[in-house]
Amino acid sequence: MIQSMTGYGKSVVQLPSKKITVEIKSLNSKNLDLHARVPSSYREKELEMRKTISKSLTRGKVDFNLYVEITAEETSSKLNEPMVKQYMKQLSNVVDGEAVELLKMAIRMPDALKTERKEIEETEFNDINQALNEALIAINKYRSDEGHVLEEDFKQRSITISELLEKVILIDNDRIDIVKERLRKAISDLNETIDENRFEQELIYYLEKYDITEEKVRLKNHLNYFNEALESEDSNGKKIGFICQEIGREINTIGSKSNHAPMQQLVVQMKDELEKIKEQALNVL
Repeated sequence: MIQSMTGYGKSVVQLPSKKITVEIKSLNSKNLDLHARVPSSYREKELEMRKTISKSLTRGKVDFNLYVEITAEETSSKLNEPMVKQYMKQLSNVVDGEAVELLKMAIRMPDALKTERKEIEETEFNDINQALNEALIAINKYRSDEGHVLEEDFKQRSITISELLEKVILIDNDRIDIVKERLRKAISDLNETIDENRFEQELIYYLEKYDITEEKVRLKNHLNYFNEALESEDSNGKKIGFICQEIGREINTIGSKSNHAPMQQLVVQMKDELEKIKEQALNVL
């Protein structure tokens, strides 16, 4: 079963003094392109979280965001009292003002506040890790659901191409007869006497260039292989892309050899269906 590279997952964990939200979004990309936005106090765990994401999401442009909201009376910033008092003393030598006004100016000065960096507790990181895993489960489910929609669309378009191929097969014999008749008429219009045996030999050689027997067989085989790839347990967008290239090669060859308007119209319809598959296949994991 195929998976889409488009997905979204979110999980929220409520701790005693803060609420932590893990959010993961992904879009299509040739390889894994992971962008992380993590608060500075959690940077020491970023590499570990990246590894966890990389194991679960092997491809795609992935945005990982970790949001922290303080919900209790807790802050890591403290007033640097000695520094503030020193600023106030210096300011009082420059301007006249009440203590409150001097304080307002002093706390805007550099180093008036000091931030105490706390180590992440193991229990807190375990909660974050659990939220990360829940978000990954959610995004993978999203990807699977999207993949199911893509799979149904691919199967329907594959059926359409197969039906068009059957129409090509049906008109192929008539096409050869029409080409023969066209050539005979062209010769007769020249009012020249021709050697029938030589003409038949040249005609056979000429028609061999328009023979699409091998292309019809290969196209049918490629379509069968395409459907087998869709049923595979592993989602392989690159493999599907390669098969589409082979399908397109056979369709193009049939079109170039057809020399018959009704068949070329069928080829155009097959190309249209294939282009829609190829466009969506770029989003397959």
